Amino acid sequence: MNAQTERLGIAGPAGALEVARDLPAGAPRGTAVIAHPHPQFGGTLDNKVVQTLARAAVASGWTALRFNFRGIGASEGAYDEGRGEIDDFLAVLDQLAPEGELVLAGFSFGAYVASHAIAARAAGRAIRHVVLVGTAASRFTVAPVPEALREHTLVLHGEHDTTVPLASVMDWARPQTLPVTVIPGGEHFFHGQLPLLKQLATTRLRG
Repeated sequence: MNAQTERLGIAGPAGALEVARDLPAGAPRGTAVIAHPHPQFGGTLDNKVVQTLARAAVASGWTALRFNFRGIGASEGAYDEGRGEIDDFLAVLDQLAPEGELVLAGFSFGAYVASHAIAARAAGRAIRHVVLVGTAASRFTVAPVPEALREHTLVLHGEHDTTVPLASVMDWARPQTLPVTVIPGGEHFFHGQLPLLKQLATTRLRG
């Protein structure tokens, strides 16, 4: 993301996992873990939306962790249809942020993975914010946000997303009475709208 980005390797469930860590200017408020989009369709930790979320986290005082799912970049293993990728997220979380306050986030497939990581750790960890962008509700079974976290959750979606139709996200959010922030004219990758995405995420993460 910048010259100060630190590249790490940790032991994952299917072999080594590649992680990028960015630190805020002062003492961190906690750690943000951010998951990238689908690994079989070009998703990596360097995805522009993922980098934008990391920048928002760092600007808001959080350490940002991005990582490559198994089989991507320097991460070992092979795609596991989401099951193993949830384990990858939890490995990064538990090894690099074993204590302290958390932001858990993801984009597209990464939002699906993050939703299940949140469900797995909600009872035992201090999750302060959840940020789900382009949530892949039409393609995967996204876990509901735990009730106690719903007021601390930001769901962002493009009005004209043709990869994941907005209607599918509304169908997922409606039973939870979970607000969805719609980016007018936005599509799945938010081309030309990343500054707005960063602004919305930063406002939430500074709260």
